[in-house]
Amino acid sequence: MPFIYRNLAVSPHTGEESLPSLVASLLGLPAAALIDFQIVRKGVDARRKPRIKLIYTVSFLLVEDGELHARIREIPGLEWQAERTADVFTPRHTGRRIVIAGSGPAGLFTALRLAEYGLTATIVERGQPVEQRALDVQRFWKDGVLDPESNVQFGEGGAGTFSDGKLTCRSKDPLIPWILERLADFGAPPEIRYLAKPHIGTDRLRVVVSAIRKHLQERGFTIRFGCRLGDIVVRNGAVSSVMVNDSEELPCDRLILAVGHSARDTYELLAGRGVPLERKPFAMGLRVEHPQDLIDRIQYGGTRHPNLPAADYAVTYNNTVTGRSAYSFCMCPGGIVIGGASEEGGVVTNGMSSQQRNSPFANSALVVNVTTSDFEGDDPLAGVRFQRHWERQAFLAGGGGYHAPAQNLLGFLRQPGKKSVSSSYRPGIVETELDPVLPPFIIQTLREGIPEFGRKMRGFVSADATLIGIESRTSAPLRVLRNEHFESTGLRGLYPAGEGAGYAGGIMSSAVDGVRIADTIAAQVGSFPPLEKGGEGGFAFEAFPAKSP
Repeated sequence: MPFIYRNLAVSPHTGEESLPSLVASLLGLPAAALIDFQIVRKGVDARRKPRIKLIYTVSFLLVEDGELHARIREIPGLEWQAERTADVFTPRHTGRRIVIAGSGPAGLFTALRLAEYGLTATIVERGQPVEQRALDVQRFWKDGVLDPESNVQFGEGGAGTFSDGKLTCRSKDPLIPWILERLADFGAPPEIRYLAKPHIGTDRLRVVVSAIRKHLQERGFTIRFGCRLGDIVVRNGAVSSVMVNDSEELPCDRLILAVGHSARDTYELLAGRGVPLERKPFAMGLRVEHPQDLIDRIQYGGTRHPNLPAADYAVTYNNTVTGRSAYSFCMCPGGIVIGGASEEGGVVTNGMSSQQRNSPFANSALVVNVTTSDFEGDDPLAGVRFQRHWERQAFLAGGGGYHAPAQNLLGFLRQPGKKSVSSSYRPGIVETELDPVLPPFIIQTLREGIPEFGRKMRGFVSADATLIGIESRTSAPLRVLRNEHFESTGLRGLYPAGEGAGYAGGIMSSAVDGVRIADTIAAQVGSFPPLEKGGEGGFAFEAFPAKSP
């Protein structure tokens, strides 16, 4: 069993190849005593600028020497790592008919987990395979031609396929290491297993998604693209089948609804069928873009060392009088701003980056909390209407063609020194006042919050920054109610999953939700014990205080 050594702090100038000898010297051992040395965790401590430190957790085995083992086990801070057992795949035939609607993180990881049990399902996806989808999205960004069924929101891999590909998660759920291992198995960078803030990047994520598809097909899954969920057939209070493309009926005993937060027609279907829904708060705002080297200088106190990642940030502001908060969301270091519309006549922004995060720009959403009391109407779809209204206002302000309205940050704050706007946003921007594209309470809270961000990050408020509107798809505007078994409270056999159902907020939490649902269904249809996975987890991990050599 390996040892775990935590909180090793080193300079960015220290190469990772020297870590084994460094740990050995700290333990008073010869370098040859450590074998099978692996990095388990890697983070950045930027609290004392410009003295930046890299923080590692490592694992290793010792050569077979009983004296060394006895001595090293007395050193504080060392831990044993329990051995793990591998799962054995055994096909199961239950006669149950499982349909998964949507092939984003929740849908794909529901399927992967079912495959671990030997179960199969039919996956229906309204969009296209990731290869065709990428072409459809590129055409939209280049020419402003939107395909409502194949775009940044819809298609294989879900909305996360055209994003930064962040794998961070506040949860320390023991399933997270299993999910990371599976992503690495299918082609994600191996370092996602140990980075404190892992990400895949949109370019690598497309490879991963394609590999998952092939794996599932080899395990007996049927995957159908261009196949939109049109209706749910109910008999005796339970799901009996589903209608796809308004013409074909698929038998179904268990329907995992993993359609994402932009499937507004599915929300309307559920409301019409009387499936219990409730309004849910979310956030809206603008996306801000800075030069990446400016963010690096702010966060690192100088020029970024090549061994350090492109700097990110997180900022918040709270108005205790109004109860409104402004905060950064989905920050993309070394990325670009993209159009993410899925409906005709609406402008939606998002951030995206490649695995290398090597764009000269950094961007982040700056959003304000929207409560259910801000909606017009008290029905479950009121939040959908709220989003749609302001997306159309942004479309009008951008002059059509899905160009986004944009304004220099200083101009938005009514400060002198503004410059002409420039942005990486595709399909393109139009310089204009941003006040008309969002509710007044959001505009006002941002005008209060951004100067506060500048006080926390000197240089953030800059003439080199551009605001682009609007950021409206931060999370689902409603929740599909379910019980403790993940099943709809009003329709047996329906399992609302992931971000679109209102139970997750990103790739990892959506994947975890899908796995939990798969565990539940496997127990129901086959009495299989859950395949719990443990390991080195905890994405909130920041290794302080650190042990410096």
